[in-house]
Amino acid sequence: MLGALRDFLKLETASGILLVCAALLAMLVANSPLAGLYDALIDLPVEIRVGGLEISKPLLLWVNDGLMAVFFLVVGLELKREFVAGHLADKRNIVLPGFGAVGGMVVPALIYLWFNQDDALALQGWAIPAATDIAFALAVLALLGERVPLSLRIFLVSIAIFDDVGAIVIIALFYTSELSLAGLAVVAACVPVLWILNRRGVWERTPYMLIGLIMWVAMLKSGVHATLTGVLLAWFVPIGDPESGSSPLQELEHDLHSAVAFGILPAFAFANAGIALGGLSADQLLHPVTLGVVGGLFIGKQVGVLGACGLAVVLGLARLPQGISWMQLYGTALLCGVGFTMSLFIGSLAFESAGVNRVFDERLGIIIGSLLAGGCGYAVLRLSLPRSAAASSETFL
Repeated sequence: MLGALRDFLKLETASGILLVCAALLAMLVANSPLAGLYDALIDLPVEIRVGGLEISKPLLLWVNDGLMAVFFLVVGLELKREFVAGHLADKRNIVLPGFGAVGGMVVPALIYLWFNQDDALALQGWAIPAATDIAFALAVLALLGERVPLSLRIFLVSIAIFDDVGAIVIIALFYTSELSLAGLAVVAACVPVLWILNRRGVWERTPYMLIGLIMWVAMLKSGVHATLTGVLLAWFVPIGDPESGSSPLQELEHDLHSAVAFGILPAFAFANAGIALGGLSADQLLHPVTLGVVGGLFIGKQVGVLGACGLAVVLGLARLPQGISWMQLYGTALLCGVGFTMSLFIGSLAFESAGVNRVFDERLGIIIGSLLAGGCGYAVLRLSLPRSAAASSETFL
């Protein structure tokens, strides 16, 4: 299991670097003579029609609703593996990152709400600073090389996993449009079929993928965000016997992970990070939405994660991972404020689909907050980690 974890960390690190490049490229293009082509590309209408069934969306929403469903499938597979047969299957390893994740979601949301309490439209974005981008955060850790103990990396990944669970629940409960009972009925009919496939020990992927495709279309039409199909589908894919190497879940996760890390997430970053800075004004920089997102990611995350972890330790519910100091935990809490991918995704649900002209751009706050959190987290860890320490193989006790 340790070898698989190391491979995962390496893949996420490389993905984070590519995400940075894709986001920078989007910003360069959006602020160049090619800006018109960039806007035309992401607004390009794409339509699929089968008889009376029609799905018509701009390319941007095909990326956000379609490709990101595959991302959420991989997230769901990772969650199931970790909670059933991975590091988080041991309940002793759940308490500290669980506390940290809850604090790291609640405090940023409260800071955002404080900044935007008088604006009903802006309040829709309260969850933007609530999640951690594990790929970006691990990319920052990679800059410190072998000085970072494995236990610290595992702690960061564990918090991000709980963050993903929280983000999934938030999307399902708070970012749902008007519901279609017909669409929900089709989704509900697919669930027992998946359960039967799982209980009968069907390990072939094709039946699960076909049912998943039907669920995705039905979810898209139901008003519940279609990306949640990926998470729901993942929990019915059999985990098999990971120790023997025969696991449909791990095989599917392995096959999809590279496509997501090196294809889907960079495409998402490129499609969503193109901010035109030419007309940037002080009003945009100081808009409550921008300040709320920056404050949530940079201040809220570090206060929430470190404070909640400290509370768990003081109450005797958990201990620090072996070989990790409080200063190193603080640096990790700062890195939790890197919220790029999920923050952009929730921002698109909160504002872009509403079709309103805004005098603010939440993406500006996401980028500024993530850069501040990542840069300060790197600085704190660089100062607090031993200069010549090799990566430890210790985990939580």
